[in-house]
Amino acid sequence: MTDIVAREKRSRMMAGIRGKDTKPELIVRKALFAAGYRFRLHRRDLPGAPDVVMPGRKVAIFVHGCFWHSHSDCGLVKAPATNAEFWRAKLAGNVERDCRAIAALRSAGWRVLVVWECATKGKVAGRLTENLVEWIAGSRPLGEIPASALRNH
Repeated sequence: MTDIVAREKRSRMMAGIRGKDTKPELIVRKALFAAGYRFRLHRRDLPGAPDVVMPGRKVAIFVHGCFWHSHSDCGLVKAPATNAEFWRAKLAGNVERDCRAIAALRSAGWRVLVVWECATKGKVAGRLTENLVEWIAGSRPLGEIPASALRNH
């Protein structure tokens, strides 16, 4: 299936997609700051350049876009109909890179949390801060906050 958008327009659209300082990332950072946490951003010296890093606590937080990181069973994820094989390979590569970065951080003694974009949207976003605080205060080495986890509390 061919793309329904002209090549030049698609190029402009793709160029406008942010890699950092996204709206979900800003929501997570605002929640952390309001809860009293201080942190560093995008530490390129760490595997995967986590979006938020708390060096004193050895906590690394990734804020993943549900589409770009293939969040399973998420309503925000819809496989593109055009150029499907390219997108399948692209998104699978993102997931593999995420797994390698998380494994490298874990082996270096870091606790790693993944906050999914869907957890920053709508009514569930109100519970995000308490879930962040609870995970950071705990001792679990690996965590994930999807919207479904916020609904269950």
